Amino acid sequence: MSQSLVRIYLHIIFSTKHRRPYLTDRTLQEKVYGYMSGICKNLGCLALKIGGVEDHVHLLTRHSKTLAISDFMRELKRSSSAWLKTESTELASFHWQDGYGAFSVSPSHMEDIKKYITTQETHHRKESFQDEFRRLCKKYGIEIDERYVWE
Repeated sequence: MSQSLVRIYLHIIFSTKHRRPYLTDRTLQEKVYGYMSGICKNLGCLALKIGGVEDHVHLLTRHSKTLAISDFMRELKRSSSAWLKTESTELASFHWQDGYGAFSVSPSHMEDIKKYITTQETHHRKESFQDEFRRLCKKYGIEIDERYVWE
């Protein structure tokens, strides 16, 4: 085959460093999601949905066939963190956590994931970020070491 044909959808989750609630302002959330969408586009990854709450973000992306997930995440977090620090003196110490979760998504589950990301505020009235992340890792068969996952 002379072509490389790829269609990879990812549900990506990561939090602020130590889950500090930096993103409490709805306007700031929307601005950072828009900025992240632009970063995704520049990296050849289409952001299909971005959302979250004050201490973490969910992205649904169509991932590039030429970019390692780790390189994508490093640039997404580096660029968005640098941008956030320029938005307010209160964000001068802003950092994302080092790690992330990236889960493959079947095309048949895309709408469910979009809805899940859209309803994060309601969802987190019932389930903490840590419990959500544990549940998703269990669903995808990923073992986590609690000593290192919650920085």
